[in-house]
Amino acid sequence: MQRVLERSRIILIILLQVAIVAGSLWAAFALRFDFRIPETYLSRFYSLLPAVLLIKLGVFGWLGLLRGWWRYVSMADLVVIVKANVIASLLVLLYAFLAFRGGGIPRTVLVLDWVFCFMTMGGVRFITRAFREHYLPMPSRNRLPRKRILVVGAGDAGQMIAREIRMNPALNLEMVGFVDDDPHKRKQRFQGFPVMGKVRRAGRICQEKGVDEIIIAIPSASGVELRRIVELCRNTGVVCKTLPGMGQMIHGQVSIQQVKDVELEDLLGREPACLDWARIANYLQGKRVLVTGAGGSIGSEICRQIARFQPKKLVLFENGETPLFLIESELRSSFPTVPIVPIVGDIRFKARVEAIFDEFLPEVVFHAAAYKHVPMMECNPAEAANNNVRGTRIIADAAHRFGAERFVMISTDKAVNPTNVMGASKRAAELYVQALAKRSRTNFVTVRFGNVLGSNGSVIPIFKEQIAKGGPVTVTHPEVTRYFMTIPEASQLVLQAASMGKGGEIFLLDMGEPVKIVKLAEELIQLSGYQPYEDIEIIFTGLRPGEKLYEELLLAGEGVQPTCHEKIMVAKAAECDEAVLVRQIEELYQLARSLDLDGVVEKLQEMVPEFQPTTPGRRKSKPQLVLVKNGSDGA
Repeated sequence: MQRVLERSRIILIILLQVAIVAGSLWAAFALRFDFRIPETYLSRFYSLLPAVLLIKLGVFGWLGLLRGWWRYVSMADLVVIVKANVIASLLVLLYAFLAFRGGGIPRTVLVLDWVFCFMTMGGVRFITRAFREHYLPMPSRNRLPRKRILVVGAGDAGQMIAREIRMNPALNLEMVGFVDDDPHKRKQRFQGFPVMGKVRRAGRICQEKGVDEIIIAIPSASGVELRRIVELCRNTGVVCKTLPGMGQMIHGQVSIQQVKDVELEDLLGREPACLDWARIANYLQGKRVLVTGAGGSIGSEICRQIARFQPKKLVLFENGETPLFLIESELRSSFPTVPIVPIVGDIRFKARVEAIFDEFLPEVVFHAAAYKHVPMMECNPAEAANNNVRGTRIIADAAHRFGAERFVMISTDKAVNPTNVMGASKRAAELYVQALAKRSRTNFVTVRFGNVLGSNGSVIPIFKEQIAKGGPVTVTHPEVTRYFMTIPEASQLVLQAASMGKGGEIFLLDMGEPVKIVKLAEELIQLSGYQPYEDIEIIFTGLRPGEKLYEELLLAGEGVQPTCHEKIMVAKAAECDEAVLVRQIEELYQLARSLDLDGVVEKLQEMVPEFQPTTPGRRKSKPQLVLVKNGSDGA
């Protein structure tokens, strides 16, 4: 049936082209002689017509004008139409000169024929597109009330949204217009819709035009700009949605399907990081890459980013079966050409780790596996020490022994002047990686950053769950502040920092300005359609064990220097005796095995002198059982 319809369509297009060619030639003769064609020239018209049809249809078929969907006609098609008509008219001119011995056909007829044929062919196509895209009135088949849309931003993204709304009646959306602060766009029309004023007029326009939904179509907007726009739109009482940032959209393509609710990550987002893609590809493309903690928030995003560079093999090493299954399924679907190897395993099992390195010989290792939750690790210092310190040593030693080219450890701002076991264990791991870098051919680097928005167990998912239950939202302290960045930005900058390392450096990511957690709670409550302290209460519960009011990214004496990337800095490597550190790690492991919790904390203090624990001392006894999962990110 489809083939029959396709053939019928081609026949119809050919018949229409025949009519256009014949009609254009007749119109050229008629206009030349004021619509009173002499008998002599009428006979010449009939003599010339078969040749003109043969020549023009042959050229049109050669250039593909007898195929294609006119509803999608574009400027590129218009160029082809011009080219086809020029070639065909020149051939007709040559034929007329030879057939009528240099005379008999007025030159104005041939010129008018070119003009009429070109205008008619282009006009028919663009009228078809105009009907398809609803530039021209058409009876609506959908009688359901359509949602009225106001778009903030009349740039490329906004125009793509407007065009899709107009082209796709099945969306059941009706475009009202744009608002834009650019004075050059004021009173202009884009995609047939007017720019109705500045963003501040959104409220009045919503009331006057009965707008149901506002779409913020400015993917490049910073968090500050987006907050201002959201605040203006929030006062309208209309549903407000936005597009992902440019860093999250592939090749900058925009679709109505990408429109989403405004989230806290959008309001805190910053300018997209400019990355040196060639430099990153240089050490990832065609390489065997292993990621530990591949199912965690940072680990899984690193895997997504790595897969874009077409590694030779991507080995996912994760202790949790379910998160490993999820990231493997996602990567196989999104990157079918990348060989994916999922491995369930524990970084503390030395024989298993060495067997994996021996089998796959990874050239690049990203170490994101760690226990990361501060209060949880205060209850389980032995597990933090065993996993974060000894586990890192096992992975780093394997990378050194099996000749990996590059090893990247994901660290945290909590490793700076730590007041908790988790931070102290990450700092001890940093020290070992830096010490090993001094004698290894493997390029060992550490990347240190703060919290990532929306990571597993972070404040944002917890706040959302509390809001969904009607509150209250719990915040530890009104003055507690943290550094935040989005998971994609952190992961991309990790890849960039890894390309810069020469061995032993600690790279610091520019986390921007610290944010008060209570402000996050207030913003999230407002984005959920409630008023803080009125609809949803915020209560303060006090700092938890091991927590401090402010986090830092740099230790005294580390010394920070800029790099070639504006959002990445490098700290001076620490000086420590590897032999002493290895002995301390082994002693730490024996204390953890014997569940001497006070001994574990004391040994961490010995290894990390700046560690000032805040949790009361423990006896040598069996700790309370707390279920934890290996493989989360280290931020």
